[in-house]
Amino acid sequence: MNARQDLPAHPPHTLVTRSPAALVGIFEPDVQLAIWQRPADPLIADYLETSRHGLGRGLRTTLEAGQCPELGDLPDHPGRDALAQDIGQLAELLGDLLDCPHIGLRLEVIDKAMCPRLHVDRVGIRLLCTYRGPGTEWLDDAAADRSKLGSGAGGLPDEESGLLGTGTQIQRVPGFAVALLKGSLWQGNGSRGIIHRSPAVPADGFPRVVLAADGVW
Repeated sequence: MNARQDLPAHPPHTLVTRSPAALVGIFEPDVQLAIWQRPADPLIADYLETSRHGLGRGLRTTLEAGQCPELGDLPDHPGRDALAQDIGQLAELLGDLLDCPHIGLRLEVIDKAMCPRLHVDRVGIRLLCTYRGPGTEWLDDAAADRSKLGSGAGGLPDEESGLLGTGTQIQRVPGFAVALLKGSLWQGNGSRGIIHRSPAVPADGFPRVVLAADGVW
């Protein structure tokens, strides 16, 4: 089955699939966001719930292909190894896609939105996976006035700047889903890139835990 037919209720620049192999569709010129929808891992979810007050500032590291991160600074509860293995597998997936020997990782433990304004990343392709709390929010290209991004907003909130069209709904990547976000530095993508932002973190969702991975050459 064609990946774009897998879950069809999405705009043309967005590929949503239940197959990790279909993520190669991010290389299609018109695709700006590719989402692999996968079920939550209950062992990881339980670990992050149990450990939520002891996660500190998370993790920053660089992995070679096939490596798993060392999570010894995180609480030693059941599920920590499952989290390390999943992070290692996602790093390997991104490395294979980008033909990249090293992957830079950030496991962010967040109590508020890191990037609360809608924006486009100055990167090539970035992988995001939210393990706990609300997922990354994104906007359909056809519903956006890109001239209102950044300074073009005149300091007004996204909902008041004119960036959003009438009736536009901001969409959200599900928890545990793996999202590949194409940025403005991808070849031929200078005036494009997926428009997205970090969500607000509700009190009952504190903290949000999200993995960000980038190729390192």
